Amino acid sequence: GLYNGFLAAGLFWGLYLGATGFQVKMFFLLCVATAGLYGAATVGRKTLFVQTVPAVLAILALWLGL
Repeated sequence: GLYNGFLAAGLFWGLYLGATGFQVKMFFLLCVATAGLYGAATVGRKTLFVQTVPAVLAILALWLGL
């Protein structure tokens, strides 16, 4: 939906900022992970694997500087 577009725009903004966009990327990835957790609790467990797991993996990669 529309919120996915806002999340994508935020992530692209973080990428555009490069190394200085660490906090922006982290914020929007945490938003994606939080939405995935909420979706898993209210819609179904599939959301956990489709949305939350990739977001958490991206957060770990970002944190490790990969």
